Amino acid sequence: MNRHIVSKQRVADHGEVFTSQREVNAMLDLVQQETARIDSRFLEPACGTGNFLAEILERKLRVVDSRYRRSPLEYERYALLSASSIYGIDLLEDNVVECRRRLLSIVEEHCGSFFNGDFLRVIRFILGRNIIHGDALSLQSVGDRPRPIVFSEWSLVNGGMVKRRDFEFHELLSFAGMKGQPLFSDLGEEVFFPEPVKEYPPIHYLGLADVQE
Repeated sequence: MNRHIVSKQRVADHGEVFTSQREVNAMLDLVQQETARIDSRFLEPACGTGNFLAEILERKLRVVDSRYRRSPLEYERYALLSASSIYGIDLLEDNVVECRRRLLSIVEEHCGSFFNGDFLRVIRFILGRNIIHGDALSLQSVGDRPRPIVFSEWSLVNGGMVKRRDFEFHELLSFAGMKGQPLFSDLGEEVFFPEPVKEYPPIHYLGLADVQE
Protein backbone atom coordinates (compact mmCIF):
# COMPACT_ATOMS: atom_id res chain seq x y z
CA MET A 1 0.00 0.00 0.00
CA ASN A 2 3.05 2.29 -0.19
CA ARG A 3 2.73 2.76 -3.96
CA HIS A 4 1.90 6.30 -5.07
CA ILE A 5 -0.03 5.42 -8.23
CA VAL A 6 -1.85 2.43 -9.68
CA SER A 7 -1.40 3.52 -13.27
CA LYS A 8 -0.61 6.65 -15.25
CA GLN A 9 -4.04 6.38 -16.86
CA ARG A 10 -5.78 6.65 -13.50
CA VAL A 11 -3.66 9.68 -12.65
CA ALA A 12 -4.67 11.29 -15.96
CA ASP A 13 -8.35 10.36 -15.69
CA HIS A 14 -8.96 10.92 -11.99
CA GLY A 15 -5.91 12.67 -10.54
CA GLU A 16 -5.38 9.64 -8.31
CA VAL A 17 -2.16 9.79 -6.29
CA PHE A 18 -1.80 7.98 -2.97
CA THR A 19 -0.23 9.60 0.09
CA SER A 20 2.80 7.80 1.52
CA GLN A 21 2.76 6.39 5.06
CA ARG A 22 5.39 8.88 6.21
CA GLU A 23 3.28 11.81 5.02
CA VAL A 24 0.12 10.28 6.51
CA ASN A 25 1.77 9.99 9.92
CA ALA A 26 3.23 13.48 9.76
CA MET A 27 -0.15 15.01 8.96
CA LEU A 28 -2.05 13.01 11.57
CA ASP A 29 0.53 13.88 14.20
CA LEU A 30 -0.66 17.48 13.80
CA VAL A 31 -4.03 16.40 15.20
CA GLN A 32 -2.71 13.68 17.47
CA GLN A 33 -5.10 14.55 20.29
CA GLU A 34 -8.09 13.90 18.02
CA THR A 35 -6.75 10.64 16.60
CA ALA A 36 -6.44 9.39 20.18
CA ARG A 37 -10.10 10.14 20.90
CA ILE A 38 -12.14 7.00 20.31
CA ASP A 39 -15.31 8.92 19.40
CA SER A 40 -13.69 11.66 17.29
CA ARG A 41 -15.17 11.59 13.76
CA PHE A 42 -13.06 11.82 10.62
CA LEU A 43 -14.16 12.20 7.00
CA GLU A 44 -11.80 11.71 4.03
CA PRO A 45 -13.62 12.99 0.89
CA ALA A 46 -11.13 11.31 -1.48
CA CYS A 47 -10.15 8.32 0.63
CA GLY A 48 -8.60 6.11 -2.05
CA THR A 49 -7.78 2.74 -0.55
CA GLY A 50 -7.78 4.24 2.94
CA ASN A 51 -4.21 5.27 3.76
CA PHE A 52 -5.39 8.01 6.12
CA LEU A 53 -8.42 6.17 7.46
CA ALA A 54 -6.45 2.98 8.14
CA GLU A 55 -3.89 4.85 10.22
CA ILE A 56 -6.60 6.74 12.12
CA LEU A 57 -8.33 3.46 12.94
CA GLU A 58 -5.03 1.91 14.03
CA ARG A 59 -4.43 4.80 16.42
CA LYS A 60 -7.93 4.64 17.86
CA LEU A 61 -7.74 0.89 18.38
CA ARG A 62 -4.39 1.19 20.13
CA VAL A 63 -6.18 3.42 22.65
CA VAL A 64 -8.93 0.80 22.97
CA ASP A 65 -6.23 -1.84 23.50
CA SER A 66 -4.61 0.13 26.30
CA ARG A 67 -7.85 0.99 28.12
CA TYR A 68 -10.16 -1.98 27.71
CA ARG A 69 -8.03 -5.05 27.11
CA ARG A 70 -9.16 -6.52 30.45
CA SER A 71 -12.86 -6.14 29.67
CA PRO A 72 -14.01 -8.02 26.53
CA LEU A 73 -17.44 -6.39 26.56
CA GLU A 74 -16.08 -2.85 26.84
CA TYR A 75 -13.37 -3.66 24.31
CA GLU A 76 -15.92 -4.78 21.74
CA ARG A 77 -18.16 -1.73 22.25
CA TYR A 78 -15.32 0.77 21.94
CA ALA A 79 -13.79 -1.03 18.97
CA LEU A 80 -17.16 -0.62 17.29
CA LEU A 81 -17.24 3.07 18.21
CA SER A 82 -13.75 3.51 16.73
CA ALA A 83 -14.74 1.97 13.40
CA SER A 84 -18.11 3.74 13.23
CA SER A 85 -16.49 7.18 13.63
CA ILE A 86 -14.54 6.92 10.36
CA TYR A 87 -16.03 8.04 7.03
CA GLY A 88 -14.78 8.12 3.46
CA ILE A 89 -15.85 8.86 -0.11
CA ASP A 90 -14.12 7.77 -3.29
CA LEU A 91 -14.95 8.03 -6.97
CA LEU A 92 -13.50 4.64 -7.89
CA GLU A 93 -15.33 1.50 -6.82
CA ASP A 94 -12.24 -0.69 -6.48
CA ASN A 95 -10.77 1.83 -4.03
CA VAL A 96 -13.96 1.74 -1.96
CA VAL A 97 -13.91 -2.07 -1.84
CA GLU A 98 -10.24 -2.12 -0.84
CA CYS A 99 -10.69 0.60 1.78
CA ARG A 100 -13.53 -1.30 3.44
CA ARG A 101 -11.48 -4.51 3.34
CA ARG A 102 -8.46 -2.83 4.94
CA LEU A 103 -10.47 -1.28 7.75
CA LEU A 104 -12.27 -4.55 8.45
CA SER A 105 -8.97 -6.45 8.59
CA ILE A 106 -7.56 -3.90 11.06
CA VAL A 107 -10.52 -4.42 13.39
CA GLU A 108 -10.15 -8.18 13.05
CA GLU A 109 -6.43 -8.03 13.79
CA HIS A 110 -6.84 -5.87 16.89
CA CYS A 111 -9.88 -7.58 18.37
CA GLY A 112 -8.44 -11.07 18.02
CA SER A 113 -10.22 -13.37 20.44
CA PHE A 114 -12.60 -10.62 21.54
CA PHE A 115 -14.81 -10.57 18.46
CA ASN A 116 -17.23 -13.18 17.17
CA GLY A 117 -18.83 -13.65 13.77
CA ASP A 118 -21.79 -11.43 14.60
CA PHE A 119 -19.53 -8.57 15.69
CA LEU A 120 -17.47 -8.74 12.51
CA ARG A 121 -20.65 -8.77 10.43
CA VAL A 122 -21.78 -5.59 12.18
CA ILE A 123 -18.45 -3.88 11.49
CA ARG A 124 -18.73 -4.90 7.82
CA PHE A 125 -22.23 -3.41 7.72
CA ILE A 126 -21.10 -0.12 9.28
CA LEU A 127 -18.14 0.20 6.92
CA GLY A 128 -20.50 -0.45 4.02
CA ARG A 129 -22.45 2.63 5.06
CA ASN A 130 -19.50 4.80 6.11
CA ILE A 131 -17.21 4.27 3.11
CA ILE A 132 -19.18 5.53 0.13
CA HIS A 133 -18.75 5.02 -3.60
CA GLY A 134 -19.49 8.59 -4.55
CA ASP A 135 -18.36 11.96 -5.83
CA ALA A 136 -17.45 14.44 -3.09
CA LEU A 137 -17.84 17.32 -5.56
CA SER A 138 -21.35 16.51 -6.77
CA LEU A 139 -22.24 15.10 -3.31
CA GLN A 140 -23.92 12.15 -5.00
CA SER A 141 -23.32 8.42 -5.24
CA VAL A 142 -21.76 6.97 -8.38
CA GLY A 143 -23.69 4.52 -10.54
CA ASP A 144 -26.58 4.20 -12.94
CA ARG A 145 -28.90 6.07 -10.59
CA PRO A 146 -26.91 8.70 -8.64
CA ARG A 147 -28.49 9.68 -5.36
CA PRO A 148 -27.50 12.14 -2.63
CA ILE A 149 -24.77 10.75 -0.39
CA VAL A 150 -26.17 9.75 2.98
CA PHE A 151 -24.02 9.19 6.04
CA SER A 152 -25.09 7.48 9.25
CA GLU A 153 -24.22 8.78 12.68
CA TRP A 154 -23.71 5.96 15.20
CA SER A 155 -23.91 6.78 18.92
CA LEU A 156 -23.50 4.47 21.89
CA VAL A 157 -26.39 4.87 24.34
CA ASN A 158 -27.33 2.88 27.42
CA GLY A 159 -24.41 0.50 27.43
CA GLY A 160 -24.63 -1.84 24.47
CA MET A 161 -27.34 0.04 22.59
CA VAL A 162 -26.61 2.08 19.45
CA LYS A 163 -28.62 5.00 18.08
CA ARG A 164 -28.43 5.53 14.30
CA ARG A 165 -29.38 8.72 12.49
CA ASP A 166 -28.99 9.26 8.73
CA PHE A 167 -28.05 12.63 7.23
CA GLU A 168 -27.74 13.76 3.62
CA PHE A 169 -24.20 15.00 3.04
CA HIS A 170 -25.25 18.11 1.12
CA GLU A 171 -27.51 19.11 4.00
CA LEU A 172 -24.66 18.71 6.47
CA LEU A 173 -22.45 20.99 4.40
CA SER A 174 -25.21 23.56 3.79
CA PHE A 175 -26.14 23.64 7.45
CA ALA A 176 -22.54 24.10 8.53
CA GLY A 177 -22.11 26.92 6.05
CA MET A 178 -25.23 28.75 7.20
CA LYS A 179 -24.44 28.40 10.89
CA GLY A 180 -20.74 29.06 10.51
CA GLN A 181 -20.01 26.03 12.65
CA PRO A 182 -17.82 23.03 11.79
CA LEU A 183 -19.14 19.55 11.10
CA PHE A 184 -15.87 17.95 12.16
CA SER A 185 -13.53 19.62 14.62
CA ASP A 186 -10.00 18.88 15.77
CA LEU A 187 -10.08 21.77 18.24
CA GLY A 188 -12.98 20.72 20.43
CA GLU A 189 -15.49 23.30 19.16
CA GLU A 190 -19.18 22.55 19.41
CA VAL A 191 -20.56 21.08 16.19
CA PHE A 192 -24.08 21.24 14.79
CA PHE A 193 -26.20 18.93 12.66
CA PRO A 194 -29.45 19.49 10.73
CA GLU A 195 -32.47 17.26 11.11
CA PRO A 196 -31.81 13.65 10.08
CA VAL A 197 -33.54 12.24 7.00
CA LYS A 198 -34.15 9.04 8.96
CA GLU A 199 -33.83 8.06 12.58
CA TYR A 200 -33.79 4.55 14.02
CA PRO A 201 -34.75 3.42 17.51
CA PRO A 202 -31.86 2.29 19.72
CA ILE A 203 -30.85 -1.31 19.15
CA HIS A 204 -28.19 -3.59 20.59
CA TYR A 205 -25.08 -3.17 18.47
CA LEU A 206 -24.96 -6.85 17.53
CA GLY A 207 -28.33 -6.42 15.81
CA LEU A 208 -27.38 -3.43 13.64
CA ALA A 209 -26.77 -5.47 10.50
CA ASP A 210 -30.26 -6.99 10.76
CA VAL A 211 -32.13 -3.68 10.53
CA GLN A 212 -34.10 -3.29 7.29
CA GLU A 213 -32.91 -0.32 5.25
